[in-house]
Amino acid sequence: MTILTTAKRKKLKKSVFGLPNSREYPEQDRNHQINAKSRATQMVKEGKLSASSAAKIKAKANRLLKK
Repeated sequence: MTILTTAKRKKLKKSVFGLPNSREYPEQDRNHQINAKSRATQMVKEGKLSASSAAKIKAKANRLLKK
């Protein structure tokens, strides 16, 4: 996985994120897309993310991964 520094993260377009309005769950490459799906599932289980937000993150990652 590529290292995502604060400076690199700030330069990313809003559309690269799984949740673009809050700029969370970056999905700029394959590894980050897979990781975003995993973290979304984990956060739903912990009660820190809604199921609908997780579904949006997973749908976008799947689209980018062409699943």
